[in-house]
Amino acid sequence: MNSVEQEYTFQKSQIGQSIGSSEWITVAQERINKFAEITEDPQFIHIDPERAKQLSPFGRTIAHGFLVLSLASKFAIEVLPKTSSRIVRINYGFNKVRFIHPVFVDSLVRGTFTLNSVEKKDSFSLLKNFELKIEIKDTEKPALVAEWLILTQFSE
Repeated sequence: MNSVEQEYTFQKSQIGQSIGSSEWITVAQERINKFAEITEDPQFIHIDPERAKQLSPFGRTIAHGFLVLSLASKFAIEVLPKTSSRIVRINYGFNKVRFIHPVFVDSLVRGTFTLNSVEKKDSFSLLKNFELKIEIKDTEKPALVAEWLILTQFSE
């Protein structure tokens, strides 16, 4: 049995199970400001604490939804099992992303992964479908829920 077959057999046994959760990280105002600058999205609800306090329904600044989603890569590096140098993981996209709850400045967030499905794309690659929840500490609703596709390619 080659590496792809071994991994496929193992991953099928993991369907429906939680893969794990990342460490909590703080979404500080500095991170929000840097994201606003690089994405050219300077909306006041993200970068102006005084205006956000006065004019936004949240009473303080909030992280961009795409900032929160972009943390998925960091969380995946922490949570998904390490790979050998002969394996490459490729972001294959999202089937679905829903922003459920705003992430207020200085909130703690983490990513939790559950394997939904795995399929063989060809003799050298597997396509895995994960449910990703980005949770907010001490908040009942998650920041977002997404279906994330990751393609794993083997060199043999």
